[in-house]
Formats: sequence, structure tokens, C-alpha cells
Amino acid sequence: MSGEKDYSETDSGSPLPSFDASKIKLTTIAPALGGVVPSNSSSSREEPDYLDYDTKGRGVVSTMFANTGLSYMIGIGAGGMYGLREGLTHTPSHRFKVKLNSVLNHCSRHGSRVGNMFGVLSVVYSLYEGAFDHLDIDQYTGPVQPMGPALAALLTGVTYKAQAGPRVAALAGTIGLGAVGATYVGYSILGIPYGNRGWLFL
Repeated sequence: MSGEKDYSETDSGSPLPSFDASKIKLTTIAPALGGVVPSNSSSSREEPDYLDYDTKGRGVVSTMFANTGLSYMIGIGAGGMYGLREGLTHTPSHRFKVKLNSVLNHCSRHGSRVGNMFGVLSVVYSLYEGAFDHLDIDQYTGPVQPMGPALAALLTGVTYKAQAGPRVAALAGTIGLGAVGATYVGYSILGIPYGNRGWLFL
């Protein structure tokens, strides 16, 4: 084709472009790539720069959304399985359509109820735990760990059953406190770091 030079007899292709690296200053790009700048440089550093991050982990809102979403899905699944059993047991007829309708009704009823309960408990627990983390309450308890999740679970149970009376609320708070304590003891026996699951007090 006219206007194009034939390189078939001289080499395998067009020549490579010339890259001039004489103007690149390594002292400028070294920190960005994690390198150490030479000591004679005016911008000398012994360590690379890193982005700032929250040492306490996720924020309260992010933790609340994650806890609530997973808890709601677990509640729907557990309630749905219970509704499936109830629907098959209490079906008024053995006809397929009637049995299917009974299963769907029980699954939707129990699944939504348990899912909503788990979601509400997760929201309240996440807010309490975030408040205790903000107050850094663990520094006042010394060797008693984990105090923040334990108090959050206690107050979550009390808040959730507050309208049922003080005895029921105290019982619900005790159940929450016992769940955290049992989880902590179990993790300690198994050698699992407490709170490494990233969901509620697990």
C-alpha cells in the first residue's frame, strides 16, 4: 500500500518508540510506590505514606446495616423452616393445592415475624454497642472483657421487652447477657479470637 514503509525485509515490525526517562525523579515517585527516599533527599522519609483509616473498624451505621441485614435473612430462613413444618402439620386437607396454600401462609407468617424480631434486635444492639465503643467503656473495666458487647446485649433485651414489665425485661436482658458470656467462654475454650466473625457479638 502506498505511503507505508515495508519493514518485512529489515525486521519483524515497526521500530519501538523512544522512551526518555531522564526527566523522571525517583525521589518523587518513590513514596507513592512504597519505596524509601534516599537520605540525602530533601523529602527524606524512613517509612512510606499510608491512607488514614479508622482503627476501631467500621462505623456504627455500617455495622448496624450489616448486622441487621444478616440477622433479618437468618430470621426469615429460620422462621420459614418452622412455618414449613407447621404448614405441613396443620394443613386442613391432603390435597396438593390446599397443602401448598397452608405451607405458604405459615412460612410467610412465621418467617416475617422472626425476621422482623431479629432485625429489630440487631438494630438496638448495634446502637448500644456503638455507643459503648464511642465511650470506650472497656478501658474502665480492666480485665473484664468484653464489657461493651455484654452491656449492649443486656440493654437490648431490657429495651425489647420493656413494655412487658420489669420481670420479663430483666429476664430478656439476662438471656442476652448470658448469650454473650457463653459465646466468650466457648471461644476461649476453642482458642478462637472473640469478635472475629464481624456479626453482632460473634
